[in-house]
Amino acid sequence: MKPDIDATFANWIREKGISEVECLVPDMNGVIRGKVWPAGKFVSSVKSDSLRLPSSVFSVTVTGQYADEPGDEEAFSDRDVSLHPDPATLCVAPGFKTPTAFVFADAYHKGGGPYEISPRHVLKKVLSLYDEMGWKIVVAPELEFYLTQVNTDPDLPLEPPAGRSGRAETSPQPYGLEAVTEYEDLIEDIYEYAETASLHLDTMIHEAGTAQLEINFNHGDPIHLCDQVTLFKRIVRQVALKHGVYATFMAKPHENQPGSAMHQHISAVDSKTGQNLFGTGKGKEGLTKTFRHFVGGLQTLLPEVAPLFAPNVNSFRRMRPDHSAPINLQWGYDNRSCGLRVPITDLPNTRVENRVPGADANAYLAVAASLVCGYIGVRDGIKPEAMVEGNAYRHARTLPRNLDEALFRMVQCKEVIEILGEDFIRAFHRIKSDELNAYEGVISSWERDHLLLKV
Repeated sequence: MKPDIDATFANWIREKGISEVECLVPDMNGVIRGKVWPAGKFVSSVKSDSLRLPSSVFSVTVTGQYADEPGDEEAFSDRDVSLHPDPATLCVAPGFKTPTAFVFADAYHKGGGPYEISPRHVLKKVLSLYDEMGWKIVVAPELEFYLTQVNTDPDLPLEPPAGRSGRAETSPQPYGLEAVTEYEDLIEDIYEYAETASLHLDTMIHEAGTAQLEINFNHGDPIHLCDQVTLFKRIVRQVALKHGVYATFMAKPHENQPGSAMHQHISAVDSKTGQNLFGTGKGKEGLTKTFRHFVGGLQTLLPEVAPLFAPNVNSFRRMRPDHSAPINLQWGYDNRSCGLRVPITDLPNTRVENRVPGADANAYLAVAASLVCGYIGVRDGIKPEAMVEGNAYRHARTLPRNLDEALFRMVQCKEVIEILGEDFIRAFHRIKSDELNAYEGVISSWERDHLLLKV
């Protein structure tokens, strides 16, 4: 670490009176791994470049198992990676009795370059391609989640929690102000915790599901926003538990309710002039050729890399017609039935909204997927299909129907693999294949209900 960075950590920790530091390392599923250090030990370890973590944290499945291939000597040796904390991510950790700080860290080979399969590095790698073109990418995520009653038996369906009135919601209340006020105390704590952690939140609304909320983030740098999304999930879960309920970011937690998405608003500006590269005027006619090629890349390639934004077996339950989630990558002007929506806005804010990713996705990989597909579209001049008017669900499904199909298509997508790296795709595929195998061994309540005494 450079001396000025060492001083940044030491001074900040001293000024804030921090006693412990949590070093956060998002894994392949976006689950936060890491270590907790006494503040003094953390500072001295940064100075001596001795923060370490086993590289196996990047091969952990969502079930907590290691997805190692038999005979993989490198995996079984489980070498350490060096952790390089990012001083720009230092923030006070809310809700702790002991004064605690959060800081995100990047993984590096000991004495070498970035650890290639780290999701944070994968996104940085894609962003470097735009840097070379003189582009600055701007993103603004919208994240949906449900509040539910505490559920200790996974065989039982989830139920909405009671609000301040003592009653639980029994019907959808999209944008309902009385409905969102039912959870006012919990929401105020979320905003208070988020402010303590320096999260840049915008608007919170009640979404279409019972006890379903959505938070909008202010637009900004992709890495910064993915850090914010990852930290927000942790904060919301902790606040919910404090109030005696669960918060879930599952893509489809309820059978007969809308799923939860992580919509991405993406724009691009010239790094030198700040001029928006996607629009030259108002309306459809003002969209640039560059923007159209970006959309063409999304349309063509996003269906081939679906596991990066729909990573779980549950993810594909969300993508159903008339359930507020797209089934294809049609694009349209102010059309929410499309996978790709162009919002009505002024010229400086011309952008595309990718409505496909689920709330369960690893934010870094979901954004990387959009940006790598858009980059290839611009690089190769891929033309988009004609804009859709009306119901986009009438058009053919282009997204995979399940994780098995999605994984098969992903490993065939040479254009994306070439950029993201074979090592990353291989490691990610191995984790998701292990999770799929584990899921396929489970006998569901549907099978017991309909097959037990009938077949």
